[in-house]
Amino acid sequence: MLEKIKESAQYLEQRISAKPEVAIVLGSGLGGLVKDIKIEHEISYKDIPNFPVSTVAGHKGTLIFGKLNGTQVMVMNGRFHYYEGHPMKTLTFPIFVMNQMGIKKLLLSNAAGGMNPTFDVADIMIINDHINMMGNNPLMGPNIDELGPRFPDMSEAYSKRWIKLAKKIGAELNIKLQQGVYMGVTGPCYETPAEYRMFHTMGADAVGMSTVPEAIVARFLGMEVFALSVITDLGVVGQVEKASHEDVLHAAEKAEPNMVKLVSALVPQL
Repeated sequence: MLEKIKESAQYLEQRISAKPEVAIVLGSGLGGLVKDIKIEHEISYKDIPNFPVSTVAGHKGTLIFGKLNGTQVMVMNGRFHYYEGHPMKTLTFPIFVMNQMGIKKLLLSNAAGGMNPTFDVADIMIINDHINMMGNNPLMGPNIDELGPRFPDMSEAYSKRWIKLAKKIGAELNIKLQQGVYMGVTGPCYETPAEYRMFHTMGADAVGMSTVPEAIVARFLGMEVFALSVITDLGVVGQVEKASHEDVLHAAEKAEPNMVKLVSALVPQL
């Protein structure tokens, strides 16, 4: 695996003109950030050695290199999910490559179902912690000691420094920000009312099908992590309604302008 990581990183480094400082993973329907990036290079996943390919609507499947508000960034325009059938190490492979390229700052975003009764559709939630309910972990198997420790610490999975900074920027831009715990599940089904109730009782404020594996690998690699959820549907006890992927994309698009403003302002200050 280490040789594959190095091969992919070398392929990309030979095709870009500047070293990225921050990596960003765009979630469902959150591609509007791309419009704010001064794109220098765009590389399809299918052209990168060892890279998987995304199969989900709304996930384009390219790596974008360029400047966001003056900062060199590497952006995953389309991510991989466990429910697509990818092994955990495959879906987190890009995070290993980012680290190999020298990137130490990772910003993740996703669409999630809100279970906190104070949340509304299209709210933006800062993730301050997570619960892994995927029944698997991307670090299982032989450890690559060259990359990280066998038993990585997760006491601060999401950077308190970044959370504080994001809240400050949100207040300055008059953007309503929620904060809470993200529950990672396998999908691809949306949750039953009983599952929503159980997850909220367990301490989660939002639930989704991504982010947790990437965050685990990034912390294993010593990267600083920040993550945002767009609340695209509600699973509040007594108020659970039918959800569809189209509804999720629509809600994400509604939140997109504030999401873009926040991330564009945040990245240069990281």
